[in-house]
Amino acid sequence: MLVLAVDTATPAVTAGLVHLSPAADADTRPAVATLAARVKVDARAHAEVLTPQILECLTEAGVSRGELDAVVVGIGPGPFTGLRVGMATAAAFGDALGLPVYGVCSLDAIAADAASEQRDPGELLVVTDARRREVYWAKYLNGARVAGPEVNAPVDVPVGDAAAIAGSAAHVDYYDLPVLPNETPSPAGLVAVAAPALLAGIVPEALVPLYLRRPDAVENSFRTLDRTGA
Repeated sequence: MLVLAVDTATPAVTAGLVHLSPAADADTRPAVATLAARVKVDARAHAEVLTPQILECLTEAGVSRGELDAVVVGIGPGPFTGLRVGMATAAAFGDALGLPVYGVCSLDAIAADAASEQRDPGELLVVTDARRREVYWAKYLNGARVAGPEVNAPVDVPVGDAAAIAGSAAHVDYYDLPVLPNETPSPAGLVAVAAPALLAGIVPEALVPLYLRRPDAVENSFRTLDRTGA
């Protein structure tokens, strides 16, 4: 399968083309190979950068849009403004090309990438920037999420028995844990998370963003009142 993968849940704007093959046997994982990828770290450039990145990846891989089989997108957790760019773009590509669009937790994708780096088989803690001096976090054991995703101040994250940490470079040093080099979701990590559903041909659920809290900008409730205040 040829899969377009995108994520804008972190300051990194990520796009890539990934080839997914079934596992050779019951003891191996599906094969995930990145054909082209673009990553630009700029929290204010999601809308301007993402679509050109996708087109660059298609050109680099020598692939036409009609050859794509599916789209995978990170659904957060992440800030409202950036997150909706990736999800809207993925949905637009899926709708225009008649492709299924699979949403995956962006923290799960980081954990999938970190799995190959982790030497200790204990729990893995993944953290990303939630702004407001907080972090989004989740914990994993043997590749499965066992806690989260949640949003907390760094000091309130329940580290527990975590043996390593991955995620935002600005936040991993809050914790006295071995640091893995995986900071943001990669195209391969996103597809690896969605691989079971992709290969089984499961119809994806509707995309629902993981905001975990209300967006900074909300509609003024007084706008629902008429001029008499009724």
